[in-house]
Amino acid sequence: MTLEVIHDAPLQALHTFGVPATAAHLVQLRDRDDLPALQATLGRLTHEPASSLILGAGSNWLPVGDLQQPIVQVQLRGRRRLDDRGLIEVAAGEPWDDLVHWSLDQGLAGLENLALIPGTVGAAPIQNIGAYGVEIASCLEQVEAFHLLTGKTRFFDRAECALGYRDSLFKQAAGAHWLITSVRLRLVPEDQAVLHLDYGDVRHWLRETGIPAPRAHDVARAVRAIRRSKLPDPAVLGNAGSFFKNPIVSAPKAKALKSAYPAMPQWPLEGREPVEPRDGGPSAGDAGDGAPPFKLAAAWLIDQCGWKGARHGQAGVHAAHALVLVNHGQASGADVLALARQIQASVLSRFGVMLEPEPLIVG
Repeated sequence: MTLEVIHDAPLQALHTFGVPATAAHLVQLRDRDDLPALQATLGRLTHEPASSLILGAGSNWLPVGDLQQPIVQVQLRGRRRLDDRGLIEVAAGEPWDDLVHWSLDQGLAGLENLALIPGTVGAAPIQNIGAYGVEIASCLEQVEAFHLLTGKTRFFDRAECALGYRDSLFKQAAGAHWLITSVRLRLVPEDQAVLHLDYGDVRHWLRETGIPAPRAHDVARAVRAIRRSKLPDPAVLGNAGSFFKNPIVSAPKAKALKSAYPAMPQWPLEGREPVEPRDGGPSAGDAGDGAPPFKLAAAWLIDQCGWKGARHGQAGVHAAHALVLVNHGQASGADVLALARQIQASVLSRFGVMLEPEPLIVG
């Protein structure tokens, strides 16, 4: 058995914010054959195995104190092609960007817009990761998962995963007990790929680099270059990438905001259900008119409130990207959370829009 349990485990090096925290129990899962032992171990460590937290690369996670519930670090590795048409299966612990490199080397396209996103493959469907006009929902075939309470293993197809904007079944109560062990993706041969070049940054990089007829490899190069130019390296400046989701509001709310702030970026979300009003939410007090909702740019809202480059002790907002909260070296998780709450209050007061954090906040 390769299952390892570390007690009073320091977590600072296990997440990208780099804030100090300790886990009472850290369980490292390296082999699928250890899944029954994992279930038994969690049963011994806690009376509520379902309360265990699942950790990949820690790139979308902020601890704000020491943790008493067990942490399961998924380190399952392996990847393979299942057919000659582009179906691949990848273990949950594989680094996401390694998968992007590997898939392109296999002559397969579909993940190039998602290059350099931090984290592991198992976390990708949980968050329904997306960037530059593409989400993993576009190529997800199946997710294999292990139930921490029953010990049952099953496959979930794309519809069962209930993928939404940075959301899925596995972030909801109904899916909270499932630990993802592998993911199946349906990619396409690179010479048959329809590339997504909707974002101006990508088109501009390709044009400036002298690539008039880009292939998937070129798009991945563009995305990596753009991300490196805009986002701080967590190894240098602790962060979890975008800290807030782009808020989604009803069409009437978007229209009213556009009237008051003509420069505000907005995108209609065709095919989405109308936004229902929620107390304190983005569309509070707005019954909607049946029109599709709109997505707003959280970075623009934060920037308009004067937060870009601001600091709260050792926590701060990145000077080049208002969506990125950073640890300047000695911040605690509580410091980062306090800054996030100040930003939320500021945006809510000015625009009537409540920003929702993207990382999981625990402790």
